[in-house]
Amino acid sequence: MNYSPKFPVQWLPFMVMVLSILLTGISAGWTDIPRLSPTRGVIIEHPDFLSSATVSDLRTFYYPQTLDHFNYQPQSYATFQQRYVMNFKYWGGAKKSAPVLAYLGAEGPLDGDLTVIGFLNDNAVRFNALLVYIEHRYYGKSIPFGSREEAFKNASTLGYFNSAQAIADYAEIIMHIKNKLRAFYSPVIVVGGSYGGMLASWLRLKYPHVALGALASSAPILYFDKITPRGAYFSVVTKDFREASETCYQTIRNSWSVIDRIASQPNGLSTLSMIFKTCKPLKSSSELKNELENMYAVAAQYDRPPRYPVTVVCGGIDGANEKQDILDKIFAGVVAYKGNCSCYINPPTNKSETDVGWRWQTCSEMVIPIGIGKRTMFQPEPFNLNNFLQECKSLYGVPPRPHWVTSYYGGHNIELVLHRFGSNIIFSNGLRDPYSRGGVLENISESILAVHTVNGSHCLDILPEMESDPEWLVKQRETEVKIIKGWMAQYYADLKAIQIKP
Repeated sequence: MNYSPKFPVQWLPFMVMVLSILLTGISAGWTDIPRLSPTRGVIIEHPDFLSSATVSDLRTFYYPQTLDHFNYQPQSYATFQQRYVMNFKYWGGAKKSAPVLAYLGAEGPLDGDLTVIGFLNDNAVRFNALLVYIEHRYYGKSIPFGSREEAFKNASTLGYFNSAQAIADYAEIIMHIKNKLRAFYSPVIVVGGSYGGMLASWLRLKYPHVALGALASSAPILYFDKITPRGAYFSVVTKDFREASETCYQTIRNSWSVIDRIASQPNGLSTLSMIFKTCKPLKSSSELKNELENMYAVAAQYDRPPRYPVTVVCGGIDGANEKQDILDKIFAGVVAYKGNCSCYINPPTNKSETDVGWRWQTCSEMVIPIGIGKRTMFQPEPFNLNNFLQECKSLYGVPPRPHWVTSYYGGHNIELVLHRFGSNIIFSNGLRDPYSRGGVLENISESILAVHTVNGSHCLDILPEMESDPEWLVKQRETEVKIIKGWMAQYYADLKAIQIKP
């Protein structure tokens, strides 16, 4: 659930630049990197996916967070109010060193996560845990420089908007909470999904004294710096659709050339606009193709029960009359996915703070080089790093650092590096998620473990438990809980051994 504020007039020039890149990004090298949200579309497609936590159980706090954790210049000491929310309902208390489950917010306001992320609330009773949810800087109500307008003013104010600052924020707030509650020996498990899952794993590696362990759900920490093939994402999208229906796959694969052929004809764009019931006349064929590509990608990334969007799209395509034109079949898939609407393509939208924030993040350090290879159901569109760098620099005045994530956090030869260095991280994935190809899919050590399911999708394991959950999903969550219980049992044994020493 994304919050879409109305932006002030003074911000209009910046928004125009953002919009121009969003509209032209794919043709220039796929700069519109797919969102990494664990909750995108959950409430719209699956309104039953809501946590059992009630608002009355949640208490909101604000922490005076340091603007810059890594410098000692005068301006670095400025602070902003960072939001975090706690649920004390099931906590066993500091005297029992009862654990803390801390959810690390990602690229969006915290509000939606409080109701959609179920793993914490579902396991609060099992662990007698204190639940903590922390909002990512520059999102929601955790805005530096006094206002969103000022925070997003230029690269100088946006320069403090990065993952290293974010996990330092989380570490500081977690330590603050433990000190305030005198819960000095309460073990902390950090939980995150997607980009937040990356943050959870990186926090465990960078701040092992803060977090005992991490559950990193659908965290593509290896989708950087050519570790993962650039075309992997859309290869999985293609695989998902082909497994659902060979005829659906073939129809989609053959549709692009038909779109191009019609678009090249006189009044061709008008014809396409009528076929797909666009909300406003198409300006180019790429406008239509981009929206279809995005729909297929989102359907695959979030192909979760009980709806299974890929099956829904293919059901619409395959269910169309055999005598219908190929584009009529494609449109039937659009209608099946989106439901009854007055129009379907290029609807009016307000760019949310997540759209704006994620654009900066991908144009600075989160350079996930996703392209489209030759062996997919899409037209090839390789990732062009040079174009990407140029476009980002034209937008912000500074170029991205495509190698920084692997320099700061690692990633190359991860099995060798972390085998003896790291510990207590679960990398969970669903293999129907296109981002899973950039995740850790094999165990690295006895305590850095890969838990994946063949039929799972993006961050499915940390969504609320439901009676209709398939057995494989129930077992995945049980495995994760069992691993975390093992970490805690070992921690409490170590704590007891230390405390009884003379």
